[in-house]
Amino acid sequence: MENEQSSLLKRFMPLIIFAALVTLLAIGLTLNPRLVPSPLINKPAPEFELPLLLEQGSFSDKDFLGEVTLLNVFASWCISCRQEHEVIKYLVRKGVRVVGLNYKDEPEDAKKWLAALGNPYYKVAADYDGLAGIDWGVYATPETFLIDKDGIIRHKVIGPLTDKEKLDGLMAAMALLNK
Repeated sequence: MENEQSSLLKRFMPLIIFAALVTLLAIGLTLNPRLVPSPLINKPAPEFELPLLLEQGSFSDKDFLGEVTLLNVFASWCISCRQEHEVIKYLVRKGVRVVGLNYKDEPEDAKKWLAALGNPYYKVAADYDGLAGIDWGVYATPETFLIDKDGIIRHKVIGPLTDKEKLDGLMAAMALLNK
């Protein structure tokens, strides 16, 4: 009897393992990769200093100090960034300070893009080689970071702010910081 059970178990073990792997794969496929939490949340903004795109000078992590700021990572070649741009302009009209981080873009392309769509940004820093983006954990555009007046990252949105749920989450986080 015991040999029979052992033999059955041995015979069905590959099927059991296969079913478990298929189940794990199916669960993994239902997860949204844009909901991956950032390890930077509640940590100081990474140290950086980048040239400004539209004027002389530079922008650094120290420039976040003193005012709640959104850092919006965008590029002229990014279709979602174009869709999100009206939302960025809306936020600026509401009094939100938004800094643009132009990511892995040609300077002239970025300048033309902003000239055509309007430049809502307080400042636009240029990350030509993407190295600052690596420090920020950027792996796609657009991405938006909420930085408090002490330079601490409090919220991150991956993807365009055209999604109401993402925008509502960002606005709620901003409201808490502005109390």
